[in-house]
Amino acid sequence: MKALMIEGMERCAFHEVADPIPGAGEVLIAVKHVGLCGSDLATFTGLNPLVSLPRIPGHEIGAEIVEVGAGVPAEFAPGRRVIVVPYTACGECPSCRRGRVNACRSNKTLGVQQNGGLAERLVLPYGKLILNDTLAPRHLALVEPLSVGFHAVARGRVEAADRVVVIGCGMIGMGAVAGAVARGAEVIAVDVGASKIAMAARYGAAHTIDAGTEDVAARIAEITNGDGADVVVEAVGLPQTFTQAIDIVGFSGRVVYIGYSKAPVTYDTKFFNLKELDIMGSRNALPADFEAVIAYLEHLDHAPDDLISKVFAFDEAEAALPYWAKERASTLKILIER
Repeated sequence: MKALMIEGMERCAFHEVADPIPGAGEVLIAVKHVGLCGSDLATFTGLNPLVSLPRIPGHEIGAEIVEVGAGVPAEFAPGRRVIVVPYTACGECPSCRRGRVNACRSNKTLGVQQNGGLAERLVLPYGKLILNDTLAPRHLALVEPLSVGFHAVARGRVEAADRVVVIGCGMIGMGAVAGAVARGAEVIAVDVGASKIAMAARYGAAHTIDAGTEDVAARIAEITNGDGADVVVEAVGLPQTFTQAIDIVGFSGRVVYIGYSKAPVTYDTKFFNLKELDIMGSRNALPADFEAVIAYLEHLDHAPDDLISKVFAFDEAEAALPYWAKERASTLKILIER
């Protein structure tokens, strides 16, 4: 079968790879849609330290069941549509023992530490598949990235009384915007340029700030009457946004980092103590986050096609990552479709 591989710095090409065969407890799926993630782009541009090459990218996957192995429950029938949970969990590390399997010490995410979904077919344990025949096929691939944002909102214990700043309105940040709005919070969305903050407003952000033209700290002080944010979700991963989150959060506030900086970050740590902040990391998503996003999309008042910037046919997928590398400012989500 055909699979797209990232071969090296800004080089990707189709290869013929072995057809996967489901074993006991496994399901063979036909991959129908794959969303490209920032981690895939980082692999393509040589900035992903977690990846060895060559690698088949892709972990945002919507698919259809083709065949099942022995011991798979009857509801996983051929023809049913599924969302892929692309993470592994060892079951033994401290995170797994606490039920936080999203942060497994030995996690191997599809497309990152192991080959991913940009192939014609894929075999996975049935426990890594969520059955869903209600969402449109394209929208199945939106669930995983939005779930990462929803998980960050859950980590931040966002409530209806909160003012939440989301720094970075890419797809993960959009998940944080939508997740906070779904909990009734007042959301302030921050990004550079009009297109992404306009999208955040469409998904319920009460305020938007263009960091390229406005003083972010001054605008947040104005909106919050000088109190600062109750929760800040950082979804960029730059040193300046890491420290900015500490500056704009209010006293006794919470900061949640989804992004991670590729360079060292220097803090004036007195604000950790003076504000008595809760500072948290956020990684991947839990099954409950997937279910929350599915429910959100199923009840959304419009189809979420506006989150998809461009669709490439599977046979044209070699062009997708080069396109994104050139069009980062205007690209929210690229989808590969079979």
